[in-house]
Amino acid sequence: MFRAGCALLALLLAVALAAAAWLAFGWYSSGPVEEDVAFIVPSGSTLTSAAQKLEEEGHIHSADAFLLRAKIFGGSDPIKAGEFMLPAGASPSQILDTFQHGDVIRRMITIPEGMPSVLVHEALMAEQLLTGEVEVPAEGSVLPNTYDFGRGESRAAVLARMQAAMDEALAELWPTKGPRSVVDTPEEAVILASIVEKETGVPGERGMVAGLYSNRLRIGMRLEADPTIIYPITRGRPLGRRIRRSEIDAVNDYNTYSMDGLPRGPITNPGREAIAAVLNPDETDALFMVADDSGGHAFAETYAEHQANVERWYEIRRQRGEM
Repeated sequence: MFRAGCALLALLLAVALAAAAWLAFGWYSSGPVEEDVAFIVPSGSTLTSAAQKLEEEGHIHSADAFLLRAKIFGGSDPIKAGEFMLPAGASPSQILDTFQHGDVIRRMITIPEGMPSVLVHEALMAEQLLTGEVEVPAEGSVLPNTYDFGRGESRAAVLARMQAAMDEALAELWPTKGPRSVVDTPEEAVILASIVEKETGVPGERGMVAGLYSNRLRIGMRLEADPTIIYPITRGRPLGRRIRRSEIDAVNDYNTYSMDGLPRGPITNPGREAIAAVLNPDETDALFMVADDSGGHAFAETYAEHQANVERWYEIRRQRGEM
C-alpha cells in the first residue's frame, strides 16, 4: 500500500510538472505571428476581448489558453488601448507585456507655417487613420508644427492639441514683447504675425518684414499687404491668378489697401517665429518692400528707393518673359 501510494504521488507530481511545463512552454515560446504586424487594442478593451481579437486575427492559437496563462504568469498591470507592433514570432508573454508596457505606435501630421485653417481642416479630414468630424478651426488658432496621433484617435482631440499648443506659445511669447512692438494684445500679435507669415517665405526676413509693418502702423500708414486682399476671396487658398484692380479697391474688414490698421482677424495660422518677430521686430526705417530675384524682398526707406527696386524687379520679370 505504501509503495502504491508513493507511486501515485509520483505520478501526480509528474503530471503536475508536465502541466506546468506545458503552460510555461505555451506562454514563453514563439507564437504564430509570421512577420512584424500592427495590432489595434480598441479603446475600452478588456484582456478577454483583446485575446479574442488576437485569436480571430491569427496571432495566438487560443484565446482561452492565452487568458489562462496570463492569469498564472502575467502581471496584474492593465492593458493599454492603441496600436502596437507585434514582432514576428511574438510569444503570448511578449504580447501581453507589449499591451501592458509597450509604446503605442504614433503617427504624424504636419501643419506647415502659414497654412490657413481651411487647409488645416482638409489635412485633418484627409487623414484616414483619424476618426470623427471637425469644423474648420478659427483662423490663427492652430500652431503650425508636427503632431503625433494614434490610429483611431479623434480628429477633435488632435485639433484640440494644435489649438492648445497655440495658446501655450502665446502665453510663453507674449511676456517677451519688446519696446519696438506695436501690438497691444496677443490677438493683435497673431493678426500681424499672420501677415508677416504670408508676406515672406524666407525665415531670416521675418524680423525685417515685422519691422516694416510695425513702422507703418506706428505712423498711421496703411499696411497694403497683398495677402489681405486675397484672404476674403479664397480664405487662404492660393488665388491662382493676378489680383484684379477691383479687388485691390474692395472695401471689407481684411483688405489693408482700403482700410487703416490691422484687419479684423488673422489671415492664416502663423508659426512661433513669426509671432516672435512681431513682438520684437527688427530695428529698421524701412517702409516699403518688393520681391527680388533671391526669393526674398528688397527693402526701402523712401518711395523713390522703392520705385527703383520695383523697376529692377519688373526688368527681371521681363527678362523671364513674365511681363
